[in-house]
Amino acid sequence: MELYELGIAEAKEGLAKGEFSSADLVKAVIDRVHARDGEIGAYLTFDEEGALAAAVEADKALNGLKGLLGIPIAIKDLINVKGQPCTCASKILKGYVSPYDATVIRNLKSAGAICAGRVNMDEFAMGSSTENSGFHPTRNPYDTARVPGGSSGGSAAAVGGDLCIAALGTDTGGSIRQPASFCGCVGLKPSYGRVSRYGVTAFASSLDQVGPMTKSVEDAALLLQALAGQDEMDGTTPPEPVPDYSAALAGASLKGVKIGLPREYFIDGLDPEVKAVTDKAIAACAAAGAEVVEVSLPHTEYAMAVYYIVAPAEASANLARFDGVRYGHRSERSEDVFTLYTRSRAEGFGAEVKRRIIMGTYVLSSGYQEAYYGRALKVRTLIRRDFEDVFTKVDALLTPVAPTPAFKLGEVLDPLTMYLNDLFTIPSSLAGNCAMSVPAGFTAGGLPVGVQFICDAFREDRLLSIGRAFEDAIGGPRLGMPRKG
Repeated sequence: MELYELGIAEAKEGLAKGEFSSADLVKAVIDRVHARDGEIGAYLTFDEEGALAAAVEADKALNGLKGLLGIPIAIKDLINVKGQPCTCASKILKGYVSPYDATVIRNLKSAGAICAGRVNMDEFAMGSSTENSGFHPTRNPYDTARVPGGSSGGSAAAVGGDLCIAALGTDTGGSIRQPASFCGCVGLKPSYGRVSRYGVTAFASSLDQVGPMTKSVEDAALLLQALAGQDEMDGTTPPEPVPDYSAALAGASLKGVKIGLPREYFIDGLDPEVKAVTDKAIAACAAAGAEVVEVSLPHTEYAMAVYYIVAPAEASANLARFDGVRYGHRSERSEDVFTLYTRSRAEGFGAEVKRRIIMGTYVLSSGYQEAYYGRALKVRTLIRRDFEDVFTKVDALLTPVAPTPAFKLGEVLDPLTMYLNDLFTIPSSLAGNCAMSVPAGFTAGGLPVGVQFICDAFREDRLLSIGRAFEDAIGGPRLGMPRKG
């Protein structure tokens, strides 16, 4: 393989053996970005000088080869990295440079990783296609006429197109898993609280989670190991011990694993090719010794409605701080503070962000808060209890990730239709469980399709073990198919 095709585990091994240097690895990624990113548009910025300087320093320390030393990682553009832009792909933050590191970035740097570039996203993580970026859309590396998914579409396209070794994304209602499925990579949403959100620009605070997007399940385990843990700067991170995720992969097997198929996820309208890939995945699990049983999550039908009340309500509150006064875009057409505030937001926010702010403000308004937001929280509790109950009966759930493969740019214009892309990912986000998209096959036209595994909260060790065993069952993490381009 070319150096830019390597995953984390392969890069670590090559660096340890002295087969190449970190500088060689970073240069290969930079050359790949120059060669392909013009048509894909995964990156917003790439700090070539800083990445090469960090690689030289890493090469001086390679005798210990700790953690992720010398490995370049792409960062979704809502995670703060000191000295780098953090625009959330929004014009309202154009020109903002972060003065500090998010906890996940401190953890990556402590492990020796190189935070090389900022990757594109739907503005403030609101979208399912990365067409809502305030700067430019990102394209799918397997077919540049199609979307990479969203909101972590830049992260997924960078990994799927070999424009990085691995990437960080964020997942609120499916924004790691859906683009991972569309771009043929692994995308893991940790349990709520497993990874600190300090320094991550908030969309919906009770849902957001940072997670790895990688070329294999093994790589996801290595990256999650660096990210996970309690953080005194984030009160939602509990004092749960962090397992050795790589050790959890040792001897991974599906034999005797009980996998549930929730009947509410296998619905009419599921794309035939997605269904075919999912059915083959189920058969592969059974052939590898898993016990596959049908289960039910009865409140799943309410998950979309609950999400599109809770998430916009929290977004409305979180985005109130972007007002044109303290930082970011400031309107030049203002006569007083009120018009400064309103015009700065009108000019700086895109259509989807405005739509969700309006929705959220409405459901929190006087006379409607209990009728909508309060009731949604009660139903969310029922959804969580469904998962708690089902995980007393099975070890994991297997579902489709998205109803369709990657669709064409500009094909889905109706916001409600776009929201349906998160149909299968939203319930586990509401419940706070860990979930992972793993590549499972391709359509007849060569588009990747993933399947989703869901496990109980804080059982990422089990989730990764099952994911690794599934890769073995279907012929390896890359399915024997070379990446395009």
